[in-house]
Amino acid sequence: MKAVIMDEKDSVATAVVPIKKGEKVRIGETEIEILSDIPQGHKFAIREIKAGEPIIKYGEIIGIATEDIKPGEYVHVHNVKSRYQRGYK
Repeated sequence: MKAVIMDEKDSVATAVVPIKKGEKVRIGETEIEILSDIPQGHKFAIREIKAGEPIIKYGEIIGIATEDIKPGEYVHVHNVKSRYQRGYK
């Protein structure tokens, strides 16, 4: 197993091991080709996510896509606006 999803509503999976560009990862019945290297513990899209759509992990919205994201694409600060609010300045 290379990746896990936490909830059936999730739009991203989490890599449990480093995954190289071009590797294929099975999520349920779907096989996804990874489009760039994914570090262990980081996220990649398991379906197409349009700019402005929520990023869902744990069945909850964790951020908003700032650009279109393809299945297998790395999902991180470069293409997600976080909903996390720091409690300090």
